[in-house]
Amino acid sequence: MLRRIISPIAVLTLLPLTATLLPAVTAASTTAAVAEAAVEPGQGKVQRASKKARYRAKIRQTKHGIPHITGKNFGDIGYGSGYMAADATACTLFDTLITGRGERSLWFGPNARYDDQVTLEASNLQVDAFVTDLHNRKVVETLLKDATRGPGAQARAMVKGYVAGANRWLREAQRKGGVSDPECKNATYLKNNAKGLGKIKPIDLWYGVYLANLLASSGVFVKEIVDASPPTPTDPGVDPGDLPLKAADLTAAEKAQILKGLGRDPERPFGSNATAVGGGKSTTGRGMLLGNPHFPWRGRYHFSQQHLTIPGKYDVAGASLVGSPVVNIGWNKHVAWSHTVSTAYRFTPYEYTLVGPTTYLTESGPQAMDHRLVKVKVRKADGSIGTVTEDMWRTHEGYVLEAPAVLMLWNPASAWALRDANAEHLRTIDVFLEMGKARNVRDLLARQDRAAGMPWVNTTAADRFGDALYADHSVVPNVSNAMAEQCMTVIGRVLFELAGLPGLNGTGAQSTCEWGTDADASRPGIFGPKNLPAVVRRDYVMNANDSYWTPNASVRLEGFARIIGCEQCERTMRTRMVTQYVVDRLAKRGLESPRSLRRHEHDNRMRAAEVMSAGGDLDTLCAATGETKACAVLKAWDRRSRRSSVGTHIFEEFIKRAPADQLWEVPFDADDPFNTPRDLDESNTEVQAAMQAAIDAIRAEKVRFNAPWGSLQVAGDRGASPIGLGGGMGDAAGNANALASYLPKQNADRYKPITYGSSHIQAISFHNKGRVKARTILTYSQYENPRSRWSQDQTKLFGKGKWVRFPFTSSEIAGQLVRKFTLIG
Repeated sequence: MLRRIISPIAVLTLLPLTATLLPAVTAASTTAAVAEAAVEPGQGKVQRASKKARYRAKIRQTKHGIPHITGKNFGDIGYGSGYMAADATACTLFDTLITGRGERSLWFGPNARYDDQVTLEASNLQVDAFVTDLHNRKVVETLLKDATRGPGAQARAMVKGYVAGANRWLREAQRKGGVSDPECKNATYLKNNAKGLGKIKPIDLWYGVYLANLLASSGVFVKEIVDASPPTPTDPGVDPGDLPLKAADLTAAEKAQILKGLGRDPERPFGSNATAVGGGKSTTGRGMLLGNPHFPWRGRYHFSQQHLTIPGKYDVAGASLVGSPVVNIGWNKHVAWSHTVSTAYRFTPYEYTLVGPTTYLTESGPQAMDHRLVKVKVRKADGSIGTVTEDMWRTHEGYVLEAPAVLMLWNPASAWALRDANAEHLRTIDVFLEMGKARNVRDLLARQDRAAGMPWVNTTAADRFGDALYADHSVVPNVSNAMAEQCMTVIGRVLFELAGLPGLNGTGAQSTCEWGTDADASRPGIFGPKNLPAVVRRDYVMNANDSYWTPNASVRLEGFARIIGCEQCERTMRTRMVTQYVVDRLAKRGLESPRSLRRHEHDNRMRAAEVMSAGGDLDTLCAATGETKACAVLKAWDRRSRRSSVGTHIFEEFIKRAPADQLWEVPFDADDPFNTPRDLDESNTEVQAAMQAAIDAIRAEKVRFNAPWGSLQVAGDRGASPIGLGGGMGDAAGNANALASYLPKQNADRYKPITYGSSHIQAISFHNKGRVKARTILTYSQYENPRSRWSQDQTKLFGKGKWVRFPFTSSEIAGQLVRKFTLIG
């Protein structure tokens, strides 16, 4: 329900941060050109801070713009991290901080859309209303005071330093004439005057971190929360009699709509791959890891690379999301890890019986909903500033939502609200900080469990001692199968049958249907480690976003709560491909080598094509269309998505249209999940029609049937040249090197400009004498600013299937050194 009240407001005042830049005095490397950073005004003299300096961070930047940050404590490395994050991703970083403040409407207007490229797509006003209410309720401030649910001292120090570093960078940019990135170069909020954004504070970043926690839970439903309104006599809401009573009553389109509404859009999956090989199956006798998170190529879930060191105490490298001072995916001297999005839910919806439009029934009697009025600052069309008042509603468990697309209605009989496990902690920074200290995979998991803030991902890891780990020890509501059976409502059971999400009876939300507590859990309401899936192996483990059930071709993890994921359920073709790479290598050579593991990334096999081609079925299917030219290309196609492959686009267009429920002659068999379903039903008329439609679509686009894939699939992130790329469609086509095109801003005239998918890829192997070999590629490159020499360099390497030798030791860093400087502030 919306009420608009216009009134003038005062904007924030910029407060400068006092700091100095100290030029390095170490001699330049003899193996790399070293450019000393320019000092602040003063003819090369050090500018002393007016107060005693809090931070000192040594920055060594190597090829491809990778920063290696050294300090004496966590505040120091946070300071360097924030400075270099702003240097590489200023526009996105400050946009993220504005979002965390709830000020998108103030700077960009209330009607503009915000799309995080993952789960949240809403108007700026809707986003701000939600975030402003979090501020009004002092959610983050309360968590910061909580010894159990809030961050530790080291995480706080990193965040405080990070913000100081980002402020430092912005102040210097303003002094030099402003931010140079065209995306935000002339933005008012970055001006050094009374109309600007002002000084960023640690609380701004903490709110940004908190919002990232909610990505797979409340963040999915921002529109439905903000726009929820109680029923009235003239608008009683959707008739509950129109709702299905069981999942079998839903059409395929309705099922897809519900999955999309729950943040699990089958047409836009959010995922990753990771494979860890143990010492029993590696040529080194030690662990190896290949990790490839599939993330957006722009926006706040964009990675940049960094290396953080406190001599003798902390030494970790890898990639960090925008706004993260810690390494999220990476390695140290002992262990390497990557993450894949987990199938577990982070929330449960509660359905309440109403005894009035805004009064719900509990076991202790009727309870009035909390009516939240929120005032949002907005920039009007004429540039003046006013306020808009929105309202939201809460029960004891959480925000009320009105979401007919997922069967959650607000009508005279009932209403729904969410309890969100990730809304109840602020431990995410601690988790990743602690993982960076791990000495082996078991220690890594133990640290993760103690921190208890892994928000929505699995962990796959390998160590120098030859162990390989897979675990889904993320934050999951403690809803056992027994509780779900006891507490599900009729509609709640429909959601459970379709998607594994139990919709619970709100009347018992504070008693019989309240989340449980495990003895080994770090706090009430979530599963403890003993009730979460994990396995340590000496051969290999993997995950590609299917559930925990199959961590490799022979191991099965079973007996866990359905809210974590499904068991004995079909795997995607991408999961089958990631596994098949290792299975085929071990069958042929017996062991994986560092080189062979790296090659899996750029082999660009497509498992669906391989399975469909068995017995000539794919060629027979195409021939049934009578399209001789297209079918000749498809028959000669190498069944891969390399840049040189010819025919990949025909197959992708077919897979987009193929009827999933009619494709196969042999259905899925839980006893053989990596080889079923199989045998393409080439005589099925619906399948034949899909192939014909694919060929017609290519012809309509005036794309040659024999066009090489690299001429069609190109980089599409901001400022990118049309660099040809290998890889392609993930889940359905079975490509581990998954790439997709969502609303490209660059090269939109090309057939498939890429804006999503393979991102920070790392291949890490441990060797004798403490050596670590790190090969990485940041697919969209380190710097967002298209004017930077480091905005496309790694993208070009990625297109060629090449790797960056990430320098980790002091000598390796010296060999690739480009510039060095010391920040004091």
